[in-house]
Amino acid sequence: MQHACLNYSIIDKFAVLHVLEDRVFFKFLTLRIIIMDVIANIPTVAHVIQQAVAPVFLLTGVAGILGVLTSRLGRTVDRFRLLGELKGVEAAHHVEMRTLARRAHWTHWSITLCTTCALLVCMSIVAMFVGVEFAIDLSDAVSLLFIAAMLALIGGLLCFLREISLATGIIVWRKRS
Repeated sequence: MQHACLNYSIIDKFAVLHVLEDRVFFKFLTLRIIIMDVIANIPTVAHVIQQAVAPVFLLTGVAGILGVLTSRLGRTVDRFRLLGELKGVEAAHHVEMRTLARRAHWTHWSITLCTTCALLVCMSIVAMFVGVEFAIDLSDAVSLLFIAAMLALIGGLLCFLREISLATGIIVWRKRS
């Protein structure tokens, strides 16, 4: 009787080992499939990275524009404060202060629209990567985001042109006085 129990426990041990071998083999196969899937997706991800390079350069350009705009806004505000602190010549500077306020308004809108452009470009880049990772066709969303970004940039640059026009108008006004 002991001999039969001994054989039974040896058979159980072999069965457990066989099950463990199957699990290890299954995990190995699963890992190999995952690795092969990652390797197969490398060209796709590389292609998306190539497509994302142009918007990243656009972001660099928009960042440069934002730097110029914030500098101009700071100088406009400083000039407005300086004129506001002067005593006795308020009537003479009233026209310039009104023009400075309008310049600040247009610069503010330019900064807002250019920042919106940058955010929309970032969202389009994210949408490209999400589409690849989850195998979803987000090309329409990417296109709409990029078109909206370009429209925001155009609006921001038009506001910037208006602010420049006001700034050069002050120069012409000062020459006349």
